[in-house]
This record gives sequence, C-alpha cells and structure tokens, in this order.
Amino acid sequence: RTVLCNDPEMTLTPVNIPVDTSKLRIEKTAIRRVPGEAFHALHNLEYLWMPYNSLASLSTITFKGLRRLQELRLDGNDLISFPWETLADMPQLRLLDLHNNELTSVPPDAARYVKNITYLDLSSNKLMTLPQALIATWANLQAVPYFPNDNSKIILGLQDNPWVCDCSLYEMVHFLNFQSPNIAFIEPRLKCFTPRSLAGVFFSQVELRKCQSPVVHTSVAKVKTILGSTVLLRCGTTGVPIPELSWRRADGAQLNGTVHQEISSDGMSWSILGLPVVSYLDSGEYICKAKNFLGATEAFISLIITDSESTDDPNPNVKGSWNGKASGMEAAAYNDKLVARYVITTSTVPTLGSGVGTGEDLLPPDVAQDGNPRNLLVSPPPGQQEPERIVRSVRVIGDTDQSITLAWKAPLAKNTTVFSVLYAIFGERDMRRINVEPGKTKLTIYGLLPKTKYIVCVCVKGLIPRKEQCIIFSTDEVASAGGTQKLINVVVISVACVIAVPLTLVVCCGALKRRCKKCFVRKPKEIQESYVTFESLSPGAKAKGVEGEYLTRHTPDESNRLLSARSSVDSEAIPKIEGQPNEYFC
Repeated sequence: RTVLCNDPEMTLTPVNIPVDTSKLRIEKTAIRRVPGEAFHALHNLEYLWMPYNSLASLSTITFKGLRRLQELRLDGNDLISFPWETLADMPQLRLLDLHNNELTSVPPDAARYVKNITYLDLSSNKLMTLPQALIATWANLQAVPYFPNDNSKIILGLQDNPWVCDCSLYEMVHFLNFQSPNIAFIEPRLKCFTPRSLAGVFFSQVELRKCQSPVVHTSVAKVKTILGSTVLLRCGTTGVPIPELSWRRADGAQLNGTVHQEISSDGMSWSILGLPVVSYLDSGEYICKAKNFLGATEAFISLIITDSESTDDPNPNVKGSWNGKASGMEAAAYNDKLVARYVITTSTVPTLGSGVGTGEDLLPPDVAQDGNPRNLLVSPPPGQQEPERIVRSVRVIGDTDQSITLAWKAPLAKNTTVFSVLYAIFGERDMRRINVEPGKTKLTIYGLLPKTKYIVCVCVKGLIPRKEQCIIFSTDEVASAGGTQKLINVVVISVACVIAVPLTLVVCCGALKRRCKKCFVRKPKEIQESYVTFESLSPGAKAKGVEGEYLTRHTPDESNRLLSARSSVDSEAIPKIEGQPNEYFC
C-alpha cells in the first residue's frame, strides 16, 4: 500500500496510517515536527519520502522500529542536524537523501552508521569540511562493494557546499582526486569556497598540506642578563594550520613587556617577548604556548637577572668583549654600546652604598663636592627631566697617568646652571660626583689609577646623564703615549750615535796619522802651509801656483784620500787640462 499526503496547509503528521503501508510520501506540507511515535506501527514500511516540508529537527526515536526501511528522503527541509545514531535502527537502509538542508557539520560518529548506505546525498548544505573518520571509512570500502555479487557503486553527493580548503580538507581532496572505480559522485567537480585566495578553485587544482600538531622551538632554555638591560625571549612553532603563540609566567604574574609576531622565510612562526629595563621582579620561568585545533604544546625559558656583567662563560674574551683589534669605527660602536648599557643600568637602579668616598682629597679646592655619597646618582623628581640636551661634545683635552682634563659644550645653559661630573672605574656601580660651578665647561679630575678604564658623564645637576653625555677613556693610553715618546727619543739618539761616531773616528784617525807623520818624517814648513792652503780652496777652483805644486808633488796620496772626485754629469763633462785630474771637493 502507498500513502500520499501533500496538502500544503497540513501542519501535523497524519495519524491512523494503515499498518500494511510499504511506501509513505509526505510532500510539500507545512509540517515542522514529527512526533517520536508517528511511525512506530509501520513495521512493513520500506520507503519513507518527506521532501520539501518545513522540518527543522528530528527526534532520536522517530525512526525506531523501521527495520525494513530502504530509502529515507528528507531533501528540501530546514534540518540543521540529523540524528545519525538512528541509522542503527534501520539496518537495511541503502539510500539517505539530505540534499538542500541547513546541515553545518557531520559528526565523526556518523562513520559508524553509514557503512551500509550506497547512496548518500549531502549536497546544497552548509558543510565546510567532513570528518577524517568518514573519509577513511569510504576509502577503506572502495575495493569492497556492499554487494559482493553486484557491481553497484557507492554514490555520493557533496557539491554546492562552502568548503574551506585548508589542512582539514586534505584527506577529502586526496580522496576525490584518487577515487576508486567503486565510487561515483553526483558532481565530481567540487570547488573551494574559502579562503579567498582559493575561492572557486577546483579540488583537482589545489595542493593542501596535511594537518600537524604544534611543535615549539626555543633558541635557549636559560637566559642570564644584567640588571636594567633589555631582554628578548624568542619562541617559534611549526604546525598545520599555523599555531597561535602566547606567553605567560609560570608564577601567574603579569607580563612586563610587549609581544611581536613574525613569520620567517622557512614558514616558521615566531613570537618575540620584549622585556625593557628588566628588574629582579622579572626573574623566573616564562612559558610559550603553541595551539591549533589539533592540540597544544608548551616550552619553558628561565630568565635570571644579575647585578654584574659576569656570565657562565669561562672565556669572556671569546665574545661580548672588544679585543682592541677592530677598526676605529668598530671600536667606537663598541664603546658606544658599553656606555649605553652602563648608563641604563646605573641610572635605573642605582646601588650606591655608604662605602663610596666623597673624593674631597682628590679634587682641586675650587670644585664643590656633594657631601652625601647616596646622592651621587639619583633619579630626578617628576617634572625635572631635561627638556633638551644641554651638555654636548664631552671630550678629554688633556691627561696624565693620574689625571684628565675634561671639556664640554653647553650653548643652551644659563649662567646659574650647575653641572655634575660623574665618574667611576668602568664596571663599578659606585660613581663619584663633582659639582662644577656655574659658567665653567672644563674640569680636571685628579687621583686616577694608571692603566685603568674609566667612564665619565657630564649632565645638569640633579638629572640622569644620557648616553651621548658619557665617554669611556683609559689611563693606559696616556702611559702608552709617554712611553712612545721616550722610545722615539731613544731611537733618535741611537741613530745619531750610529751615524756620528764612525765619522768622528775617521776624522780623529786621520788627524792622528798626520800628526804622527809630522813627528817622524819632519816635513818642511811649506808642506804644512800647502795643506792648510788646500783646505781653504773653494769648490770648482783649480789649484795654481806654488801651493798646488807642493801638494801634488809631496803628498799625492793625502790629497786623494781627503778629496773625493765629482760624480755628477757636469764634472764628467769638464775636459782635462794639461793632464790634470778632475776637480775635487772636500
């Protein structure tokens, strides 16, 4: 028996349906709800068609007792969900039509109840993805038809849904692109709806990545830094989809910093937690958490704050310190970095104990001293911040092994502006302060240690010096300069001695030899006079007269020894006269 109900004004399910009905059609009515017991007596029902009504929901007991039911058509209604577990009460069901409803999802448990269905139409709904368990069920049944002796196929309708083409759809796209002959689709050309970059693209043209749980990467597990410095904690993650990164402290305290997100070229997502001007309260465990819909994972970073620049590195000269071999620009940049770190550290949390000396015995009498050592470096009260950089161009203009002369420019300073000069051995946190009288822009600091590195800052009294108002100098440079000058003097004297001593010995030996010849040979007086006369000859003049004859006749060897022949081109061009030799110079 077949029963047909299609009154458009019908709002309730008919009652007293004959029990021998095998096919029931309730079509195009205003029925919105089906009572749970409406079909319990229809044990012979094989076809239940309820298309294009106004059904919004179904009870879990609506289809109870319909064990002979083979087709269930519910297309064209307003169903937002379907009781998939009721399929267990219909073991012979082969066709389920849910086309053109408002379904938004299919639960993973549905895979347990659709194994006997050969026709499933989920098209024209609001499905964005399908559970992997359902896809795996269809994939495993591809090679085994539901009827071993029949060549029937599994027919699926999945078109006209707003599919989100991300990793959650990877299994479904792979399933459609590599389908078995036992699977048939009502419309095989499925399209992506979102994201916007893939909207309208067919599944056969997209390449999706498989979903992966998040994995957290940290560059270090422990960070040790000095008080007042800026710390950057980095945390990276991989996963599909890209996990969301978040920071928190293990002790539950509030984070004192800012978070910056970035993605590197290799696709890794990084989160950087910046902690400016750290204090002891920032020490502790920091937790970086990565999370996506597959799960979450965490990583821990320990932050340790110390009050010194010492680290666990046994060889501090390997990195983090300047070995003095860099270029001038690199050295200046290194010193600038040291000044910045020193000023930030000392000015933020000063640690000036009562053991700091006032330095009165080290300074000239015209310099005013601050008698309270605890006021050497204090933060100015609110409203007294320096509006403009008054102190500029701090430099050392004179120095010795134990003192320096400091000069600076202050074009914007008033006649009543008092400057403070802060200095200390570099690395120590206890700084001495010298108050300079108004109008002065020069100061000499005495009592420095030789071969020691110092930092000195100049600022308006009561204010904290800025980085550009501080310089680093070393008294070993002065000592080196003095030693260099001494070395130059020694070298010059040594060279002079090397050149002068042999010439002096040659002259002395020559004079001694002549004196000996005078004593033993007893030469006549005219020979001595001729020698003296020869010494007074001017360059370029030839010897004439008796004196020249005596010299040539009596002492030819002596003249050749004391005179050297001209080697210039001019002397070679002079012709010889009467067999006389070339002109000679003394």
